[in-house]
Amino acid sequence: MDKFTVHTGIVAPMDRENVDTDAIIPKQFLKSIKKTGFGPNLFDEWRYLDKGEPGQDPASRRPNPDFVLNQPRYAGASILLARQNFGCGSSREHAPWAIAQYGFRALIAPSFADIFFNNCFKNGLLPIVLPESQVARLFDEVAAFPGYQLTIDLERQRIVKPDGAEIEFDVQPFRKYCLLGGLDDIGLTLRHKDKIAAFEAARLAAKPWLAHTL
Repeated sequence: MDKFTVHTGIVAPMDRENVDTDAIIPKQFLKSIKKTGFGPNLFDEWRYLDKGEPGQDPASRRPNPDFVLNQPRYAGASILLARQNFGCGSSREHAPWAIAQYGFRALIAPSFADIFFNNCFKNGLLPIVLPESQVARLFDEVAAFPGYQLTIDLERQRIVKPDGAEIEFDVQPFRKYCLLGGLDDIGLTLRHKDKIAAFEAARLAAKPWLAHTL
């Protein structure tokens, strides 16, 4: 997965509490066994006026002009600002896949559902928990200034606002290490590929019959 070091991006506000994973990526899109192609269907039932089905051409759909991600001022947004308990509901990993494949790199909210929170880190997304008062202030600033951007410095654990003011955030050290290095679970394992190969070679030398298959 891509490394996360310092990211600057436009902020899109999702001004709803308790956004569940079925709203993030509706159930009909879970039929796909691929790990790609979910971005066009992020928030599908809110984003479009017609019902979406797998395999549809997004260009043929009727976008909802009132939905935040369809508003020109938030075009190209890569930081999602949300309210409390974002990502609740079922544990589908498709939800962070869709968010990342749309183009978001980070999420900011007062709280996240636990499984969704963990899945974000496993898929290269940085979910940041801030006090509700700070999140509310960010919502106000996003509404007041079109094209509002934030810079997120993971190494320093700081959010830098347009006026230079900084907001500190917490992140668990191991998760921070993985994001900085671009390491998912497979990447973490492959750090030891030489030791794994040596072990397999030694095992086959000692027990050569294991190389045979029925």
